[in-house]
Amino acid sequence: MISYGKQSIDQSDVDAVVGVLRSDFLTQGPMVDAFERAFAQKVGVKFAVAVNSGTAALHASMFALGIGPGDEVIVPPITFTATANCVLFVGATPVFADVTPSGHLDPNQAEQKITNKTKALIAVDYAGMPCDYEAILAICDRHGLSLICDACHALGATWNGKPVGSIGPLNNFSFHPVKHIATGEGGMVTTDNPALAEKMREFRTHGITKDAAKFMGLEQGADGGDRFQSSSFIPQRSSLSEQGAWYYEMHDLGYNYRMSDINAALGVSQLKKLDQFVARRREIAAKYYEALRGIPHLKLPVSDMHPGGECHVSISSFHLFPALIDYKALGKSRTQVMTELRSRGIGTQVHYIPVCLQPYYRRRLGTAAGQFPAAEHFYQRELSIPVYPAMSDEDIQTVIDGLHEVMG
Repeated sequence: MISYGKQSIDQSDVDAVVGVLRSDFLTQGPMVDAFERAFAQKVGVKFAVAVNSGTAALHASMFALGIGPGDEVIVPPITFTATANCVLFVGATPVFADVTPSGHLDPNQAEQKITNKTKALIAVDYAGMPCDYEAILAICDRHGLSLICDACHALGATWNGKPVGSIGPLNNFSFHPVKHIATGEGGMVTTDNPALAEKMREFRTHGITKDAAKFMGLEQGADGGDRFQSSSFIPQRSSLSEQGAWYYEMHDLGYNYRMSDINAALGVSQLKKLDQFVARRREIAAKYYEALRGIPHLKLPVSDMHPGGECHVSISSFHLFPALIDYKALGKSRTQVMTELRSRGIGTQVHYIPVCLQPYYRRRLGTAAGQFPAAEHFYQRELSIPVYPAMSDEDIQTVIDGLHEVMG
């Protein structure tokens, strides 16, 4: 079966992981530091903060920006649920704005949703194609909004000559096995802001700091606030003020979002092959554009190879190849098309069910069908066909032939 996405693991990756298994560190240790340094250098930023998933990266970003109850954050509905969920995690409200025909956040729709409660905007680089950041950055600048780039689809892509990961104040990545590099599970946030980076490092470790310059002390009044008091029966109050090498303080309610050295070692090894992974994805996409162009009722995805009506100064890294099919005109349902392709050994997937239509969000926010027509139109037609570096030329031809047969 040719799946829609799959990791590419070779012996160098296995050796990297085995090396950690034979070392003194399994959880967060020197390999996490090495992965962060290498990743920051690769995307051209000063800081990278490794966490244990792309969802954790989004949550850490919300926390670092101080987003909280009473705040609103604009998000697109064509994305995985985590993009909107992270806003709820900090007690804020996600506000959906409709998408362009390519499935990306529509800047005009986003600007219409801004209120005095809006504090940030999350832009998703859907399928590996960066958003229209010229318009989005201008909107954020005009309204004083923080920008979070959900780049989980777009590692290795560029916008206006800049690597994805260096565009926004905070940029989020996922290392799920179907992404451009895999760590099993894992995520990263990149930034040039040292304060934000430090805040996220503490957040991923239970909100704990070991920085002596930040210590407040354990006794009431040590920092002018209400801190732990020693009871009268404790004989030596001075022990509460002692701060040795063991000492730490929890200043915020953080989470255990740490990445392990096992995951990080795989990440370091995979990152070395990123360029060849992206190049192969683009080779596959080029073959699809050449062979599938002109099939009735099939629209190929917007990218630098096939601009359609939306040509930004971007180079896609093709996490997905989201074809749009007019099933009604074809005379077949999506389920039928997927089943017929599967019978030919071709796996497909749908990206995504609009988050605003999920039962939880309909119940929580009162969203309903008809409010985001472009997202619904996109969802009703989208079908992701296989694209991943380990595909052989024979696999690619199988997909092409299968689509020609199934689409008539």
